[in-house]
Amino acid sequence: MSRDERAFEARVNDPAIPRALVDGELALLGVLPESSNYAFLARTSEEPEGLLVVYKPQRGEAPLWDFPEGTLHQREAAAYVVSRELGWPNVPPTIVREGPHGVGSVQLFVDFDPSQHFFTLEVERAAEFRKVAVFDLVINNADRKGGHCLLAPDGTIWLIDHGVCFHEEPKLRTVIWTFVGEPIEPSLLADVARLSASLTEGPLREELSALLSPAELDAMSVRARDVIHAGVYPEPGPGRPFPWPPV
Repeated sequence: MSRDERAFEARVNDPAIPRALVDGELALLGVLPESSNYAFLARTSEEPEGLLVVYKPQRGEAPLWDFPEGTLHQREAAAYVVSRELGWPNVPPTIVREGPHGVGSVQLFVDFDPSQHFFTLEVERAAEFRKVAVFDLVINNADRKGGHCLLAPDGTIWLIDHGVCFHEEPKLRTVIWTFVGEPIEPSLLADVARLSASLTEGPLREELSALLSPAELDAMSVRARDVIHAGVYPEPGPGRPFPWPPV
């Protein structure tokens, strides 16, 4: 089975991914503001109203010196797969598929309150942000801004914008350093251990191999083991540990 065939089979068999996200025709509604790469709000063609989605085409990705060119959309989808495997945090269903401007990531749009973000929610929703912090350690998130944490009308916190994750080298940049030195909850470590075991071989590695390089998958497995071994939320560093702007 080819890489593309594996990717298609995985997204069709994922019950959390609406079929319209996979093969519904995309009608572009406009460009989303304040994005460093082209991101379109679109609607699928499915009746009666379709689904609102965020479409980020590969050809609209700004080249980065430290990430392979044309791979950011794949990393968006890989972050969803890892969150699904862990069972947390909440990343909207995201796939790689063709769209009006070529191949790109297509993510289910989440309605949210623009006045809410990590800095307004961090105290009352600390337990959920502990999960986000561990998730970002595992995926090596190089750009966790406060505004990437969305509060939906039903109270769910959703995480978006994972295009610069999964680098082989340490790249963690995040605003979530609230829990430095605290023990990571045993239940979270158990989930990370299960993920680490699944990254060596089997269906999960096959699915992620359509999105990430073998070296990136191996590095993620090492990071997962390091999280388990340390057992605590780390201190900032090395390098520049905070993104800009913070929101």
